[in-house]
Amino acid sequence: MSSFTTRPEITGTFGVVTSTHWIASSVGMAMLERGGNAFDAAVAAGLVLQVVEPHLNGPAGELPAILWSAKTQQTEVINAQGPAPAGATIAHYRAQGLRHVPGDGLLSTVIPGAWDGWMLMLRDYGRLPLRDVLEPAIHYCSAGHPCLPRVANTVAGLADFFRENWPSSYDTWLPGGRVPVAGQLLRNPTLARTYGRILAQAETHTGRENQIEAARDAFYRGFVAEEIGAWLDSHELPDSEGRMQRAVLTADDMARYSAQIELPVWGRYRDWDIAKCGAWTQGPVLLQSLALLDGLDLNGLDPHGADFIHLVTEAMKLAFADREIYVADPAFTDVPLQALLAKDYTSARRALIGTRASLDLTPGTLTGFEAQRRAMLAALDRLSSTDGAVYEPTMSHLARKRGDTVHLDVIDAEGNMVAATPSGGWLQSSPAIPSLGFCLNTRAQMFWLEDGLPGSLAPGKRPRTTLSPTFAMQNGQPRMVFGTPGGDQQDQWQLIFFLYHAEFGMGLQQALDAPLFHSTHFPASFYPRSRSPGQIMVEDTFGAQVIADLRARGHDVQIAPHMSIGRLTAAAQGADGILRAGASPRLMQAYAVGR
Repeated sequence: MSSFTTRPEITGTFGVVTSTHWIASSVGMAMLERGGNAFDAAVAAGLVLQVVEPHLNGPAGELPAILWSAKTQQTEVINAQGPAPAGATIAHYRAQGLRHVPGDGLLSTVIPGAWDGWMLMLRDYGRLPLRDVLEPAIHYCSAGHPCLPRVANTVAGLADFFRENWPSSYDTWLPGGRVPVAGQLLRNPTLARTYGRILAQAETHTGRENQIEAARDAFYRGFVAEEIGAWLDSHELPDSEGRMQRAVLTADDMARYSAQIELPVWGRYRDWDIAKCGAWTQGPVLLQSLALLDGLDLNGLDPHGADFIHLVTEAMKLAFADREIYVADPAFTDVPLQALLAKDYTSARRALIGTRASLDLTPGTLTGFEAQRRAMLAALDRLSSTDGAVYEPTMSHLARKRGDTVHLDVIDAEGNMVAATPSGGWLQSSPAIPSLGFCLNTRAQMFWLEDGLPGSLAPGKRPRTTLSPTFAMQNGQPRMVFGTPGGDQQDQWQLIFFLYHAEFGMGLQQALDAPLFHSTHFPASFYPRSRSPGQIMVEDTFGAQVIADLRARGHDVQIAPHMSIGRLTAAAQGADGILRAGASPRLMQAYAVGR
């Protein structure tokens, strides 16, 4: 196996930061240099990602994060996935003639969660003042940042739609009617003013924690919520399919919201313990996939061979089938996580993995959940299709432009660790709030508009998000944080990366460079909730013989170009105390820094 890597694996002892954009990584490192810890670095980097990757996340999006505190020796989760507004009832959406929650527009939003999640992380885990972590985002909004080619292309593809249907987005993203040019400075002075106003209000208070609380209040109970509520109350706008929409989100919904700190869900593989966010995310599917594979002898396989790809794919099909039946907001639904990860259940599921590719969606049956299984399978037959599956937050119906997600990982010299996967509020998703300079999210599209299902829409309920950062311990010691954008593909790519590293001994950067694949066999989480039975996407790097072998086993193989799947990043701490970090070269944006 070649030891060549596209980039050096970053090593050091002071700190490492890796994210899906080089500017955000550098900003995070600057916070460490200033005396901040990993949590300060994550907040500053996360706020900058909203600015430099506006087609992938924004201030009104959502945030799941996993944190390891060196001080408390505890792993905790920040749950900043906003729930459905009070007016988001199935009856209301059905009255609009809808069968699915739309993938864009005013009806697809839930309560914004990201801002409160970042502020909660800063208050309870960080040590720098609000000004230090917010000023970089303000700077890149006002002074500008080099426009990514994908941002320019996305805005260009939506220019006509924005001009004719969402004029506030046209004014925000095409100032003066000019399409942004890749490489030239892109500014968002309105968002800079919004952040500046929040900071000014916060600094009328004395004390670090009081200022952070004031910043939370300004967003959720102050001028930001008031501006959002007033603008939504006065606007009815079309979605991309021409349906006129009025939002159900109100300022009162925002006033009642706060992000939460909770415990993660744990799984085990060999000598590793892996932590994921709870069942309000798809994170448990990674744990179940690992439990299925833990009973197989993978080590003797070629990690780039057909046997490995086949076994991993078939295990993921089983885990994701169970996701469709059982995984949803645990505050509203009894989610049997212990049963799904139990050895007897896992062994029975593992026995279903054969030598041929399965073309069936085959969830397991758990005692007491038989009716739920029947109802969900029947709903999938009615409400999902096998026509053109889309496995990331979709804007495919808008000139083939899609939103997605960002990710960051940080480890500092004290051993604090953060993995965060912010998303939502992309510029493609929803009309910009003109006085604030950002868009709302579309995460409500994860809900079903049918009663009695685990993922049925209900006020106060969190959509089962695909956002899924990971923390891993080895032999009881904190070792690694990692993650990726990619919707339904997130836990698939993370599973493969983890196996490359943990099972086959690849270094971080080597594993990040290695070829990837994913299944599109199961129903997508995003509008219009379609699937492609038996289909897998593989990078052509695997080679013609491997691809031919997979097809001979019954897989419907779709070939992706070299280095075109995944945007993984990862950071680790060795038993020797050396910190390491890497970032995928795919899309030529992600970068790791450290010393």
